[in-house]
Amino acid sequence: MATALKSLSAHSSKNIQDISARKFAIVVSEWNEEVTESLFSAAYQTLLQHGAKKENIIRKNVPGSFELTLAAQWCAQDESIDAVLCLGCVIQGETRHFDFICDAVAHGITNVGLKFNKPVIFGVLTPDTQQQAMDRAGGKHGNKGDEAAITAVKMLGF
Repeated sequence: MATALKSLSAHSSKNIQDISARKFAIVVSEWNEEVTESLFSAAYQTLLQHGAKKENIIRKNVPGSFELTLAAQWCAQDESIDAVLCLGCVIQGETRHFDFICDAVAHGITNVGLKFNKPVIFGVLTPDTQQQAMDRAGGKHGNKGDEAAITAVKMLGF
């Protein structure tokens, strides 16, 4: 469903289990920090609201979205980590750089999840403008960080 028709923070309560013993890594890009900090805050609060313990949520920062994949791999190889959330924001610019970064990050995050057979969640915004990013990081379309956390919780209940 198009984002214009749905808040990213609206979700079904199906397939949500007890996550109090689960351990999460949240990898956050420092690039577009205003956006990514909002994504992190929402993801962190959503995990806590669904029963995760503070000591079971680990935050790792990386310089940009491109670095999310390697950091996700480092986190995923830790057998004590049950799910990895990757949070970033790549805003369209004047060159094709956007296309290359978005493609690499999407494929990289997918491959890490498949390699380690655990949820590795794509919480990366790919908007055309800063305003579109803010609309999806706590604005009129909810918060993609909340969606990433719910996705991790639901995948652990699969």
